[in-house]
Amino acid sequence: MKPMEPMKPMEPMKPMEPMKPMEPMKGMEPFWPKDLGDPSTSGSQNGMKYAFFPDKHRLLIERDGQVSTYDSGDHRIGGVSQSDGSTKSLTFSSQNGDVDLGSLKKLD
Repeated sequence: MKPMEPMKPMEPMKPMEPMKPMEPMKGMEPFWPKDLGDPSTSGSQNGMKYAFFPDKHRLLIERDGQVSTYDSGDHRIGGVSQSDGSTKSLTFSSQNGDVDLGSLKKLD
């Protein structure tokens, strides 16, 4: 039987490579014309997008790649809710309460 060789000391570990910074996530690409500026609120829900421009009194809705523009009147849109079902109707919240999209004047 061979005598056991003495154990070698553990090698020091190499330091870890520094992590590369993460790429920023891409936000939603604007679907509205640049001349409207930046919306005060925008979002998407169930394949529909919306953007509200209070200075221009405009609410834009994109459904199935088609953009519709509405006159928001004196409403200051702050959020959206969508009814379930096949109608896909949108209701927006404003300082005056809920506003049904059908009650706004469609401009195009």
